[in-house]
Amino acid sequence: MDFQQLADVAEKWCSSTPFELIAAEESERRMDFYADPGVSFYVLCPDNGCGDSFHVWSESEDCLPFLQLAQDYISSCGKKTLHEVLEKVFKSFRSLLGLPDADDDAFEEYSADVEEEPEADHPQMGVTLLRKSMTKEKCSLHFSCTF
Repeated sequence: MDFQQLADVAEKWCSSTPFELIAAEESERRMDFYADPGVSFYVLCPDNGCGDSFHVWSESEDCLPFLQLAQDYISSCGKKTLHEVLEKVFKSFRSLLGLPDADDDAFEEYSADVEEEPEADHPQMGVTLLRKSMTKEKCSLHFSCTF
C-alpha cells in the first residue's frame, strides 16, 4: 500500500475518533496525530504498508507511557494493518482523553439481577449469605454475621 493510501486510512480513522492527522510526511513515511487535551503521537509506516514494522511513539513524556499497549501489540506475532495499530493506540489513550475504557462499554450493556437462596451457616464463622445482587449501577453482597 502506498503512503497516500495509508494517509487515507488514517484520515478515515480520525473521522471516528477525537484525533486529527496533523502531518503526513511521505519522505519519512511518518504521520503525526493530535487530540485535545495535548495527546499526541506519531506512526512510522513500513514500505509495504502492513506488517509488524509499524512504529508508534510520542515526543510527549506524558503520552509515551500510554503507548505501551500499542507497542506490545505491534511487536507481537502476525501482520498488522495501520487501522489495527491506530485502534490499539486509541484504546491506549482512552483514559487520557477522558473516555471510558473500552471494557467499561461492554459492562454497561450487561445488566442482571441475581437472587440466590440463603446458604447454610459456615460452622466456624457463622456467616449467612442472605442475598447477592448485581446491577448495572452497583454490585453488592449482603450478609449477616452471628457470633
